[in-house]
Amino acid sequence: MIDFPNFSENSHSLLSKFLTKSVFEELKNKKTTKNNSLQQVIASGVAHQDSHIGVYAGDKESYTIFSSLFDPIIKEYHGFSKHQKHNSNTDITQFSGSNPDVENKYIISTRIRVARNIANYPLGTIISNEERKEVEKRIVSALCELKNELSGSYYPLYNMPQKTQAQLIEDHFLFKEGDRFLSSAGLNNDWPNGRGIFHNKEKTFLVWVNEEDQLRIISMQKGGNIKEVFARLIKAVKEIEKVITFSKSDRLGYITSCPTNLGTAMRASVHIFLPKLSADMKKLKSITNHHHLQIRGVNGEHSESKNSVFDISNQRRLGVTEIEAINDLYKGITALIKAEKEKI
Repeated sequence: MIDFPNFSENSHSLLSKFLTKSVFEELKNKKTTKNNSLQQVIASGVAHQDSHIGVYAGDKESYTIFSSLFDPIIKEYHGFSKHQKHNSNTDITQFSGSNPDVENKYIISTRIRVARNIANYPLGTIISNEERKEVEKRIVSALCELKNELSGSYYPLYNMPQKTQAQLIEDHFLFKEGDRFLSSAGLNNDWPNGRGIFHNKEKTFLVWVNEEDQLRIISMQKGGNIKEVFARLIKAVKEIEKVITFSKSDRLGYITSCPTNLGTAMRASVHIFLPKLSADMKKLKSITNHHHLQIRGVNGEHSESKNSVFDISNQRRLGVTEIEAINDLYKGITALIKAEKEKI
């Protein structure tokens, strides 16, 4: 039995906004068939009242069993109602552009990733150590079947040799034990068991295994050729899907631990140098907001910009297709570069 959380006046999380006493009473004794509970769902947001969201799903069923909490949070974050249905479209012929910075003056690198989880397994917050190892084995088996440009090697984090670790850190590939929000959600349990990194020879294709989600499939390269990066990603996803069934919902798209990643589960981003616009954040934010883009620092979520370099990515994931999200990025980055040039 759990008690209703005591949220501070300074808590502005979506959990604190939508977990009313009536919703709490409705959900407090419910559990999914994989034994996920409300207590587990809200653990991180209760422990860290500076959370923005504050909830994590432990399995696909969490989104229906605890829908009285998840649905309004999803509505608030994505603008996606419980009556809507998510659609997917990865047809690259419908992408309207390619490289908005052919002179390589502004875009340092492009990176597009999708989160995926395997159907019928618990998500990372409640998965057992043995289940996580099973997931790792299945993923690695699938990745080792990849051919040509996608062919590569897998490096488990457990007992990783120091030389390998140093190289992966230098390449900015090595993910570390998750932050306090992920830790309180249970996503760091049994670290580093069942976790690792796969990358191809050219280091343009990468898969994180059992980080926040069971797969983070990543395509990246220097410069701003968004189309090329996206094409590689979609090719990899389709190849992996030939042997692994991903957890998916007709309504919510691809199932993820954090509700912010539902739908496409895709984050398409560029690192971009904007020295003039960095002195006019109001203008920069007006452009990114118009094109449904998000601004982060180059070291990821919760980080600040350094030396006028920003991480710009699509904000919409649910209720839009992959092509729509990629077009958001292309049009927004084109507008940012145009505005930067006009200030010179």
